[in-house]
Amino acid sequence: MTDQLAKLQQQLSRTPYDPELHYELGRYYLQTKQANAAESAFQHALQLVPEHPQILMQLGNVASLRGDETLAATFFRRSLAQDKQQADVHFNLANSLRKLGQTALAIQHYQQSLQLDPQDAECHNNLGNAYREQGQLDLAVASYARALQLNPKLLHAKVHWIHQKQHMADWQGLEQAIEEVRHALQALPQAQIPPFAFLAMPGTTDQEQLACASRWAQQHYAHIQPLAAPAAKSAGARIKVAYLSSDFRKHPLAYLVTEVIAAHHREQFEILLYSNSHNDQSAEWHAFHAAADQWLEISNMTDEAVAQHMRAAEIDLLVDLTGFTQRSRSGVAAYKPARKHVNWLGYPGSMGMLNGVPLYDAIIVDEILAEVALAEKAIILPCYQPNNARRPTTDAGSRHSHGLPAQGFVFCCFNQSFKITPEVFACWMRILKQVPGSVLWLLEGNVWAAKHLTNAAMALGVAADRLIFAPRTSIEQHIARQQHADLMLDTAPYNAHTTASDALWQGIPLLTVQGSTFPARVSASLLKQLGLEECICQDWQALEQRAVMLAQTPAALAAIKARLQQHANRLFSPDNFCRQLEQAYQQLLLSGG
Repeated sequence: MTDQLAKLQQQLSRTPYDPELHYELGRYYLQTKQANAAESAFQHALQLVPEHPQILMQLGNVASLRGDETLAATFFRRSLAQDKQQADVHFNLANSLRKLGQTALAIQHYQQSLQLDPQDAECHNNLGNAYREQGQLDLAVASYARALQLNPKLLHAKVHWIHQKQHMADWQGLEQAIEEVRHALQALPQAQIPPFAFLAMPGTTDQEQLACASRWAQQHYAHIQPLAAPAAKSAGARIKVAYLSSDFRKHPLAYLVTEVIAAHHREQFEILLYSNSHNDQSAEWHAFHAAADQWLEISNMTDEAVAQHMRAAEIDLLVDLTGFTQRSRSGVAAYKPARKHVNWLGYPGSMGMLNGVPLYDAIIVDEILAEVALAEKAIILPCYQPNNARRPTTDAGSRHSHGLPAQGFVFCCFNQSFKITPEVFACWMRILKQVPGSVLWLLEGNVWAAKHLTNAAMALGVAADRLIFAPRTSIEQHIARQQHADLMLDTAPYNAHTTASDALWQGIPLLTVQGSTFPARVSASLLKQLGLEECICQDWQALEQRAVMLAQTPAALAAIKARLQQHANRLFSPDNFCRQLEQAYQQLLLSGG
């Protein structure tokens, strides 16, 4: 017991009806992340001073600590009903509303908070996050910049600023900012660096990415007390696998893993899907739902409640398909609710260490990906990425209908714009210059990226009309239109993932450079599975030469396409993948480590 706690308890024994002492006791417990004790202390204070706005705010903070944002928002609103001039309560309410998906309303409360306290750097940062979620990237970047003006040491604002400028293909100032973030990872233990954005920063190493994930896990989950070890499993009982995801809906995940989940042998495995996403009424949602023996909606449940449910259900394997990506529920794994916990597919990298042990027991990889730094035990399959046997598709239309020239070679890259770096783009432009009449077909992710990439092309001596931007459309139309491409060019240090499989499924070869980090090796993993090692280039100069050669040598390109078609079933065989996965699950449970 600390001196502060002992002193408070001693004072309360003398004056048990002092609301201020109960309030301070609650603040102590909240600071040390003891939610139950904090709630009890604040409730005692509230009984003595009913509807006190600051006590109500603190009860909202306790609910938020537990992950119950609905209850938190209720307390924050009660607090504001007593006093609307509380900048911190508007800020806290906005944070809860964002987590509940009410982004537009969250923006209003961030703005009200800033009217009351315009110097709050953290509020400017979070307002930027809300603008980002609304697709207002210019306003987001401006908010992050303002946050950094007020507090240059606010590292997570710098990371967000970098990542959204990458989305906008606005590369000015990024190199120096990335070096500052890498330095902070080493020198500033308290710096908060979101791991997913860190993956996409050129120059970061696999060891740094592992350290970043571990730091994030420690900052967010260190206070969690794991559940007691599970009871012994009954002999002969089916293996219970809980797949956890925020993307069981119309999402790229659906075209990778739905048919693998559906293919599990039900006499040996029982499959539970814990869904942190709303029912979007899509065919993909229904297919996921149909693939499960049990389906659980968890978006309104706390991490602790989900973990308790898994423990009561006697889950053998928790398989997290989201990781440190949007709407992460990886806090569930910190409770250790299952016999084994597996990181797979959603987050392309290690989830790091927590309190000296891996947050996840195992990660599903293949030989290429197993070479990078990992906290988890590597489960090595022939290929780490599963795929459905087929992709949804429709009529491909004509080249003209997609804005493509009637003649000429079509290079493509439909990766998100944050993956395009100046070095990669310069390589692409050199390729276009060497292949007269060729065009580069890119995804129109946002208006800022299209503008910046067009300007960058012209600065490198390539006419603007040689960049064709494909507007966002349905997944069926997007996959179908790729038939009009001749060759896909990859990005680094963050490769194509599902996008690579989309192109390969349509018979479009892909050229990549195998990097040294997890996200920089995914395309190489897919190409090796297909026996297309000659498409894995040693460096960007080699990729440039190979791309030009294939564009100018139709027979060489046709030979690769023929081999791709011949071996496609290696990548698009969910039943075979499921058998390999089941064997790996069984071995993991038997290994005891």
